[in-house]
Amino acid sequence: MMLHQSVLLLTAIVATLVCTSQASSNYGVDCSWPIHSKNLTCGNLLGDRKAIYEDYMEGCREHWGEKGRKRCNAAEADRLEMSRKQPQSMVNFTSTGFKKLKAPAKLWELLSEFWEENEDEQEIEEWFVGNVYTNNWAAPSYYIGVEDTELEGGGPDLRNEIWEAARPVLEEWTGRKLQPTSQYGIRIYTEGAILAPHVDRLPLVSSCIINVAQDVDEDWILEVYDRNDNAVNVTMEPGDMVLYESGSLMHGRPFALKGRYFANIFIHFEPTGEDLDGNAGRNEVVDDDFYPPYLLPNSPWLETWAQQNPSGWRRTSPSAASVGVPKAHAAAASGDVDALERLAFDDKESLSACDANGWTPLHEAARAGHLEVVQMLVEKQQVDINSLTNKGKGSSAYFIASQSHSPDHPVAKYLQSLGAINQGPEL
Repeated sequence: MMLHQSVLLLTAIVATLVCTSQASSNYGVDCSWPIHSKNLTCGNLLGDRKAIYEDYMEGCREHWGEKGRKRCNAAEADRLEMSRKQPQSMVNFTSTGFKKLKAPAKLWELLSEFWEENEDEQEIEEWFVGNVYTNNWAAPSYYIGVEDTELEGGGPDLRNEIWEAARPVLEEWTGRKLQPTSQYGIRIYTEGAILAPHVDRLPLVSSCIINVAQDVDEDWILEVYDRNDNAVNVTMEPGDMVLYESGSLMHGRPFALKGRYFANIFIHFEPTGEDLDGNAGRNEVVDDDFYPPYLLPNSPWLETWAQQNPSGWRRTSPSAASVGVPKAHAAAASGDVDALERLAFDDKESLSACDANGWTPLHEAARAGHLEVVQMLVEKQQVDINSLTNKGKGSSAYFIASQSHSPDHPVAKYLQSLGAINQGPEL
C-alpha cells in the first residue's frame, strides 16, 4: 500500500513538472530585479541588472516630469513593501503557487476567435502617473477590451463566458470555490517591454494568464518565485495558460521583450470561503465578519488591508451587476482599478457620471478609502475633485474621505494636496 502511494505521488510530481515546462534558475529574490530591497545581491550573474533597473526608474521619472518623479519613487516604495508583506500574509491554496497547462478548448476558442476578429482594433493603453510596473514610456502597451460592445463578438456576455470557462480549472487546482473579481482584456506588450516583478493587489488572488498571440525572436520569460523564493522561468506560447496565486506569488517579466509583440489576457478570482464540497473554510481567516478567507491571522498585511477596505470583506461577484448600481460606482467602491481601466476604454463618461443620489465614482472611492482608485480617476481621467453629491448640495470627496476615515487618511491627504475643497452637505 505504501509503495503504491509512493508511486502515485512520484507520478503526480513528474506530471506537474512536465505540464509546467519550467526551468529552475540558480538565483533568488533581488537578483534579476529589486523585490524585497533595492540592493541587488547577485553581482553580474545576470548582467548589469542594477544599471538596467536604474535606467528603468529614471525613465519613469523623466516621462512623468517633476510631479511624476515623486510619484514614481512613492509607487516603487509601495511595490517593494507589498512584495515583502503581502505574500507572507496570504493563505497558500496550492503547494507550488503556479502551474502551466493548455487552456481548455472552450476558453481557447472564445479568446482566439475574438483576437482574430479584433487584433487590428488595438488602442494605446494609458497608465496612471508614476506607474512603475511597466516601462510604458519606452515600450507602449496596447489593449483590446473583451467587454467592448463595438468590437466583433465583444461585450459583457463574452466577459462572463470567459470567466465561466476559466473558473472550473482554477477551482479544481485550488480546491476552493471562487468568485470573479476582475478580468483585464487583452494587453499587447511591445518591443523592449519589461514587467517589474510584483504581487497583485487584492482581491486578485487566484488567477490565470493566457497567451493569446505573439511574434517574438526568443521566448519572453515569465519569472515566478517558488515557495522558497527561488526564481523559476516559465515560457509560454499561444494557447498556454499559467495558473498562479497572484496575490502571493511574485511574478513578472524583468528581461526585455525581444520581438514585435506579446498578447496576454488576465483572468482573476478570489476564494469564497468554501471548499468544492461547500464546506466552510472560515478557520483560515482572522475574523469571519471582516477579513477575507485568504488572509492569515497576525500577518503584516492585515492593517493595510483594513485601511484599504474599511467596510470589510463582502462576497460579491462582478459577473452579476448590483441592481441599480452603475458599474463604475461599484468598481470604485470595491477598489477594482482594472474594471475602471476597462471602462476608460468602453464608457469613459461613466467615470464621472452621477448615480441616483448624485454620487460619482470619485465619491465612492473616497468613502471606501481606495487611494489608487482616487488617483486614477483624478490624474488619468481628470474628474472634478470638487464635485458635490446631491446635485451640488451635498459633500465633496475630500469631506467624505475625512469624515469616513480621518483627515490623516491617505485619500484625504492626497485630495488636500491638490487643493480640494472640504465641503459638507447643506443643512
